[in-house]
Amino acid sequence: TVIRAAILIQKWYRFTMARLEMRRRYSLSIFQSIEYADEQDQLQLSNFFTFMLDHCTHPDSVSQIFTSPSAPQVVDEGLCLKELEKKIDVPDSYYGPRLSFPLTVEDANALLHAFRNEQLLHARYVLQLLSETRRVLKEMPNITHLSTSYSKEITVCGDLHGNLDDLLLIFYKNGLPSEQNRYVFNGDFVDRGKNSMEILIILFAFLLIYPNDLHLNRGNHEDYIMNLRYGFTKEVSKKYKDHWKQILCLLRDVFSWLPLATIIDSKVLILHGGISDTTDLDFLNALERNKVRDHIHVRIILFSFKNFAILDILWSDPRSQNGCTPNKCRGGGCYFGPDVTAKLFERYNLKMLIRSHEFKPEGYEISHDGKVITIFSASNYYEEGSNRGAYIKLNPELTPRFVQYQVSKFTRRQNLRERVGTIESSALKSLREKIYAHRSELTSAFAQYDINGTGRISVNDWAAAMESVLQLELPWRMLRSQLAQMNPDGEVDFMSCFYDLKMGQPIKEAQPALAETLCRYRKDLEIIFNIIDKDHSGLISLEEFSQTWRLFTSHLGIDAQDDSIDKLVLSIDYNKDGHIDFNEFLEAFHIVHRLEKKAT
Repeated sequence: TVIRAAILIQKWYRFTMARLEMRRRYSLSIFQSIEYADEQDQLQLSNFFTFMLDHCTHPDSVSQIFTSPSAPQVVDEGLCLKELEKKIDVPDSYYGPRLSFPLTVEDANALLHAFRNEQLLHARYVLQLLSETRRVLKEMPNITHLSTSYSKEITVCGDLHGNLDDLLLIFYKNGLPSEQNRYVFNGDFVDRGKNSMEILIILFAFLLIYPNDLHLNRGNHEDYIMNLRYGFTKEVSKKYKDHWKQILCLLRDVFSWLPLATIIDSKVLILHGGISDTTDLDFLNALERNKVRDHIHVRIILFSFKNFAILDILWSDPRSQNGCTPNKCRGGGCYFGPDVTAKLFERYNLKMLIRSHEFKPEGYEISHDGKVITIFSASNYYEEGSNRGAYIKLNPELTPRFVQYQVSKFTRRQNLRERVGTIESSALKSLREKIYAHRSELTSAFAQYDINGTGRISVNDWAAAMESVLQLELPWRMLRSQLAQMNPDGEVDFMSCFYDLKMGQPIKEAQPALAETLCRYRKDLEIIFNIIDKDHSGLISLEEFSQTWRLFTSHLGIDAQDDSIDKLVLSIDYNKDGHIDFNEFLEAFHIVHRLEKKAT
């Protein structure tokens, strides 16, 4: 009897753990699918700007948007540290770190202490630090060559994405950068997390102190346009209200001077995204990297670069299948197979490729028979408890050793079921918002299967309609119980997908179809208007708004009535001065979860 009871308990435990793991995996799949779909939208924006150049009434003014600085007060390269001191005063009431150049280890320690205590570095020191960083980066090659002979090990870190706690934990476990403790940080320092600025300041400070021992590669998020969508621009504008324009302008230049790759002992290639079948390291080493200020520049003015070489190394992902195919999930770069890796290794006598760019639940992944390693250093990336972070230690024999970690603020108080529930709830919330933003298309797709107009279709038909519209490659049949109601006959009430959601702060002049379109493309429009708004006033003229809207809908093939948007725009020009606050306007078109609103 005891043995039978033990067996039953063991079976129940295994079944429960298997279900929890299944829920965790499909939740992470939801997060990743939505992330990649969002990146597709981001890269498609650059196609729109090309279209805008071709069709705008004043193309010269559009071109100027991408070729001139976005801030009126540019930090000139000739402006020395002393002149910055004269131009920007630091009041006596400021109790944060006071930097003096050249920086010392004591300065770096002061920064770490301040950021642990949530202090800000004064704007004067930020601008001085960025100016000095640009000066140092300009002297560096596109591809940095390192040797393990000068130290026992080199540490390689992946994406941090504004998660300061991860960087602090890495330094706690692995030690601060020094001549004896060398680091390579492989891009994507910013966006998504709330402390991107602090991460940049720390990394740039150590770069200035140890320029031969701390190395930085550029990621796809070290990019002006990406920062507009994924949060870094807003972070800087909130933290540095008086000088954010100068800081962002200088950062745009600093990002353009970041090296593209690192090679250790002529055997290990480290770059952010990946490679393609046309990757040419000699070509990458020779190009003028600072001319590639952001991905819009890649699309508009860099057609001479082989197959957008910059996009390939910043955006590509490895796959187990041979060959090199377009990366349709992300919308940029490619999928490269083991044969592509082997070909590059043979050409350059390489042994290993270390790349980042891709979320991994355990913080790292080994592929292509051990030749390709993905390292991802941002723990809790999607949600608290969603994943571990990791870094790599490379010894002189170039044998990788992985160190995993997870910053735990709240998850230690939760059991496994609660942690999985939190991740699942957050993932489903994001998915429901995606579904609601495509309401019209989904309703039409459902109707094709609902021949008799009953409002109900089979589970198979419901899953097929969801995938045909959203193209997220998710297990829709498994997710059905979380997204839509089913009647006793086993059919799906397809309109129940939208019951728990509604448009926030509806504007009565906005017709339903127009409101849905604005909701769906709100992020894209916000980026476009922020770029057009060169003085950063938050205002845009009615003419600019209408012309941009018509170009945008024409480019995407959206059926939108011009008179509808004209009436809507006129209705929100409250003081009748011919301008509208576009951020306030777009904020009206976001999705609200009904149950959450009731709870608050």
